[in-house]
Amino acid sequence: MHARSAKLPDAFVIEQLIQVHVGDGTLLPRSLAEICENIRDFTVVEHDGEIVGCGALHLYGMHLAEIRSITVTSKAKGSGAGRVLIDALLQEAQKQSVTCVCLFTRIPEFFARMGFDVVKKEALPDKVLKDCVRCPRQNACDEIAMYRGTLPKSTARRRPHAAQSYVQIAPQHA
Repeated sequence: MHARSAKLPDAFVIEQLIQVHVGDGTLLPRSLAEICENIRDFTVVEHDGEIVGCGALHLYGMHLAEIRSITVTSKAKGSGAGRVLIDALLQEAQKQSVTCVCLFTRIPEFFARMGFDVVKKEALPDKVLKDCVRCPRQNACDEIAMYRGTLPKSTARRRPHAAQSYVQIAPQHA
């Protein structure tokens, strides 16, 4: 069993893996087009040449990345595929110099064994503002927010500086 970066030909299988968990609200829906557009975010786990799991690492910046759309087939549950997947996504976050990795889950015990700690959702405004507003369970969320690393400081310090005055480089013709 090994993890590898996803490729465009994997997109259909990734969509199928995610779709299994959309109906019960475990995962947010991801269209095939969205998966294709973000294929470089995805990692897949293979066993005997078959994709048995997938997950994505969404980068918000060096201050935060989110593990999302993570699932393994029912056949692969309990085989270590989830751990292989999480390890690969954490390695990618480290390669990108990300200081905090977050996720929202209903199985916090699994992620706690991998060093994730529970945190209030409000401590992760990047995630909340991006996905929670379109989640069908927005007002009755039963997911647990977790993180690993150093929680981001206030987003106020990351605001861009005010634009400087423009300098005219060519005379205006009247």
